[in-house]
Amino acid sequence: MARNAKLESWVDEVAKMCKPDAVQWCDGTQEEYDTLAQLMYETGTFIRLNEKLRPNSFLCRSDPADVARVEDRTYISWATKEQAGPTNNWIDPNEIRTTMTGLYEGSMQGRTMYVIPYSMGPIGSPIGRIGFILTDSPYVVCNMHIMSRVGTKVLEVLGDSDDFVRGVHSLGAPLTDPKQPDVPWPCNAENKYIVHFPETREIWSFGSGYGGNALLGKKCHALRIASVQARDEGWMAEHMLILKITSPEGEVKYMTGAFPSACGKTNLAMLTPTIPGWKVECIGDDIAWMKFGEDGRLYAINPEHGFFGVAPGTSEDSNHHAMGTLRKNSIFTNCALTKDGDVWWEEMTDEAPAETVDWLRRHWEPSMDRPAANPNARFTTPAGQCPVIADEWEDPKGVPISAFLIGGRRAGVVPLVHQARSWNHGTFMASIMSSEKTAAAAGKVGELRFDPMAMLPFCGYHMGDYLSHWVEIGERADAAKLPEIFYVNWFRKSDAGKFMWPGFGENSRVLKWAFERCDGKADAVDTAIGQMPSPEMLDTDGLDVDAATLKELLTVDAAGWLESLPAIEAHYAQFGDKLPKALADELAGLRQRLEAAK
Repeated sequence: MARNAKLESWVDEVAKMCKPDAVQWCDGTQEEYDTLAQLMYETGTFIRLNEKLRPNSFLCRSDPADVARVEDRTYISWATKEQAGPTNNWIDPNEIRTTMTGLYEGSMQGRTMYVIPYSMGPIGSPIGRIGFILTDSPYVVCNMHIMSRVGTKVLEVLGDSDDFVRGVHSLGAPLTDPKQPDVPWPCNAENKYIVHFPETREIWSFGSGYGGNALLGKKCHALRIASVQARDEGWMAEHMLILKITSPEGEVKYMTGAFPSACGKTNLAMLTPTIPGWKVECIGDDIAWMKFGEDGRLYAINPEHGFFGVAPGTSEDSNHHAMGTLRKNSIFTNCALTKDGDVWWEEMTDEAPAETVDWLRRHWEPSMDRPAANPNARFTTPAGQCPVIADEWEDPKGVPISAFLIGGRRAGVVPLVHQARSWNHGTFMASIMSSEKTAAAAGKVGELRFDPMAMLPFCGYHMGDYLSHWVEIGERADAAKLPEIFYVNWFRKSDAGKFMWPGFGENSRVLKWAFERCDGKADAVDTAIGQMPSPEMLDTDGLDVDAATLKELLTVDAAGWLESLPAIEAHYAQFGDKLPKALADELAGLRQRLEAAK
């Protein structure tokens, strides 16, 4: 098949710079995956797990200096700092291109450069997009096989178009001497860069082989670059899960949910309802791309093809369906290895194994004062294996969204659930979404850390302009067809410091109320902060929460909200004149209503 001339030219240009020993175009086949997995097994990167316990699955251990996203080395490189905005890490594009070109020069010697054609979203979907990663890491190739749609079909859909995201990734660990031994996890701990060039739709990554630093289709493309594409083209690229909810009568609705880290996002994506007759299925656990359909509604796809999840804390109790998903065909990174050839991590089982080999290849026993798995240990597993994956999760036209859920981790003030009065009010609520700092975090305990739309680390341009884009989406749409917006808080605590709401499957009670609110079938009380259910408006049959606690969960703490306003004002002040007037008006309206409610 004739290849794209612009693509060929770019690949040749990068190959001349990085000087790999060979260039291999990836075809996305199982044979390719198996061959590279075997190669990594032979070089010591992959450990093959017990075939009976975990078929076709592998464990690998990274260099201890390469275990997580490196936010301080992640840059948004617009022509001007103003375009990147106050919440992004900006670097001058000319300066960093010079620096990285020098680092890339000869960086793939002794290695193969893999050309990965990938589609974010079903191949050919009108909502999906195409990208390419040029990498010298077979680990990246195998993970991208799971996390995206890789192969020759992507090339066929692309044709001779130059509308694709260009990603270059080098481990920065050339093998300049043919006799030089390789290491199981090559990286360059001294020189790590993950740089986004939104204007040219490029991603340059150097030095790290780990996660989002190297799997460039994920946060780099699907959020940082896609958020700019979405702004320019009138759609939405959001850090959101996608749920399918079916009522006992068979009515179906789809909801997305934006939640910062440590707020139960993956658990909600695979929730098992506790209320009889209701069913929840998963479309996606992390990212949603949404475009307007011919009927004027927002349609969403999950641009990913797999789950790249944090392993510690995942268990049969916390997420039964996630555990079912990763029983086979999975890659585990920085987990512990058990004596019977399986993986283990903290909280995976009620009792820890008597002994394991930890992620740093050392003997480990439960009495030792160190974790067996790295706290950021990961699993990469096919989404199609999820026991509750929805049949339509790969529908190229997407699914129509009825509601957005948003929520941070708040011990006080924010009630269990409240609904926006309008799209702009919902945008306001999402823009002030926050979590409270704990004793483990820098800063004052209880201080708010704002994370608008859970996009703070992932927005590819000025956050003030991003908020304006949300307002503009509302202006160009039929208001009656826009999703309803609900702010939820599963993490309210009592004065004694205990969680007041049981969470997990019980969250289905809130989802049911939101589901019925979308149709106007559930009642609500008008409050200073939005529409809320009274305790009797929630389905509480069989719920183990006393009446006093439930009342407190659904009460507006007007004094607490008023005390929060200065922090919200300071949060907004950083955006200067780019803060949309609509949101300043919403803040003023909230203050007036709270003052009246005192």
